[in-house]
Amino acid sequence: MASFTPPQAAPTWTHSADDVLRLTKEAIANDTTALDKVAALKPEDCNFETASLQTAIDAAVEPLSFYQNVSPSKELRDASNEAEVLVRDYGVDASMRLDVFQAKLAAEKNIKASGQKLDAEEQRLVDKMLLDGKRAGLALPEAQRDELMKLKKELSQASLEFSKNFNEENSTVTFTLEQLKGVPADVTSGYTKRADGGKEVYDVTMKTPDIFPIFRTAENPETRRLASEAYDRRLEINAPLLDKMLGLRRKIASILGYPTWADYITEFLDDLEQKLRPIGARERVTLLALKQEEHAAKGYPFDGELYMSDFWYYSRRLLERELELDDQKVKEHFPVNKVVPAILEIYQQLLGVQFVEVKSETLWHPDVQQFAVWENGAKDESGFVGYCYLDLFPREAKYSHAAVWPLLPGYTRRDGKRSYPLAAMVANLAKPTPTTPALMQHSDVVTFFHEMGHVFHGLLSKTRFARFHGTAVARDFVEAPSQMLENCRYVNVGLYYLRQVFFAKFDIKVHTDKEATDYTALWNDLREAITTVKFKQRAAGQGSFNHIA
Repeated sequence: MASFTPPQAAPTWTHSADDVLRLTKEAIANDTTALDKVAALKPEDCNFETASLQTAIDAAVEPLSFYQNVSPSKELRDASNEAEVLVRDYGVDASMRLDVFQAKLAAEKNIKASGQKLDAEEQRLVDKMLLDGKRAGLALPEAQRDELMKLKKELSQASLEFSKNFNEENSTVTFTLEQLKGVPADVTSGYTKRADGGKEVYDVTMKTPDIFPIFRTAENPETRRLASEAYDRRLEINAPLLDKMLGLRRKIASILGYPTWADYITEFLDDLEQKLRPIGARERVTLLALKQEEHAAKGYPFDGELYMSDFWYYSRRLLERELELDDQKVKEHFPVNKVVPAILEIYQQLLGVQFVEVKSETLWHPDVQQFAVWENGAKDESGFVGYCYLDLFPREAKYSHAAVWPLLPGYTRRDGKRSYPLAAMVANLAKPTPTTPALMQHSDVVTFFHEMGHVFHGLLSKTRFARFHGTAVARDFVEAPSQMLENCRYVNVGLYYLRQVFFAKFDIKVHTDKEATDYTALWNDLREAITTVKFKQRAAGQGSFNHIA
C-alpha cells in the first residue's frame, strides 16, 4: 500500500504572504467568472446541472486561510487573515447576487416542469440553494439588500478580528517556585524562568499544558485564584467585539424579518439544567467538604464557598481519594509517542483504514505529521481515502485549543472522478522537556479521541456534493460521530455539564435578546447561577468564547 501513489497530490505549504493574497484573488476572480456564466443563461436553459455548479474556490482558499491558525510567521498569518477577509466579503457579495438566484429559481421551475426525478441528495441541494437565497435577503428591496450586505461584511470583519485575537493571545501570569508548590516538576521545568528583583520567577502562558496543571495541582489556593483570574480575563480585548457582533446580528435579523438572530428557542436546556442541578449539588457538597478538610489541616481560611479556582483542584483530589487514582501517575502511562499511534491503530481497526505517514520538508511547521489514508487492503489507488495532518504541540501564536479543520471536502467531480478530502487536527499537548517525555493527561486522551472523530467524519464521508461533506451537516449532528467514540468524564459529571449548559444558555440568551445589555455582567451572573460555582473576580470571560464568533 505504501507503494501506491495517491491519485491526488497533497497540498504544498511553501506559500509566501504575497502568494496567499495573489492566489486568493485569483480564486475569487475565477469563481466570479463561473457565476457570471450561470447568471447569463436564458431562463429556459437553466437546469439542475447549471444550478448545482461546484466551483473550486473552497479548495483554493481554505488551505490559504488556515495559515492564520498555525503558521509561525506573523507575516504569513496576517496575509492569511487578510485573505479570509477578502473571501468572506466575496462570499457575502456572491450570496446576494440576484441574477444567480434567479437562474437557480428558473432551474427549479424547469426541473419540475420536465418531470425530472432527482435523488435525495440532489433534491436537498436544490432546496438548500433556494433557502440560502431567501435567507440572504434576495426577496428584499434593493436598498435593504445593500444595507444587509454592508452589515454582513461588518459582522464578518468583527468575527475575524475576534478569532485573530483568540489565536494570538500571549499573556502570562508569574509565580515563584514556592507559589507553584504541588505542580509537577515536569510541568514547571517547561515554564520560562527568569530573574525578577533578585528572585527566580516562572512565567506561565495560558496554553492548556501550562495553565491547567496549576488549576489541578497547585496547593496554594491563592496561586490557583491568581491563575484562574488571569485565564478568565486573558481575552477581555474581545468583549467590545462581541458587543459589536451581537448588535450587528440583531440588525441583520430585523431586516430579514426574524424576531431574533436565533429564530427559535428550545425548552431542552431548561429541562437539562433541572435534571443536572441535584447531581451538581451533591458534587458541590463533596468538593466543599474536601476543601474544608484541607484548609483546616493547612491553616487556610475557609469561607464555605466553592470557587472556580477550587473546582479542578478538588476534582483531582476526589479522584485520588475515591478511586485511589493519582493523575500524575496515570499520565506516565500516556506518553504522546505511544498514545498517538495507539489511537490511530484503534481507529484503523475499527473503521477499516490505514494511515501511511508521508514525510515532507514542506509542511507549515516541523512538528506537523502528514498521513495518506487508505482503505484496508487497498489493491490500487482507488482505495485512497484522503489526507490527514496532525499538529499537536503548542507554540506562539498558534490556535490555543484542540480543533479539526476540514481543509478540503470530498465530492464527485463533473468527470465522475473523486476529489479527495483533507483534514487537519490542531492540538496543544505537553511537549517533552529535557528530563521527561511528552505525557498526556487522561483528559488529553479523551480530547484526542474526540477530535479524531471529526477527522474521520471528514475522511470517510461519501457525498456527491461538497456542500454536504463531512461536518457540513445539520448542526446538531456535527458532534455526534466524535461523542460516539468518547468516554468523557467519570467524576463530577453534574458540575461539568452544568458548565456546558451555561455556555449554551449564554449563547441563546445573547442571540434572542432584542436589546443590548452588559454582557460581562450577564456572563458572570449566568455562570454563577447555573454552575453554582463562585468567582471572586468578575472578568469579561465572554471574550474567550470563540465558538460564538
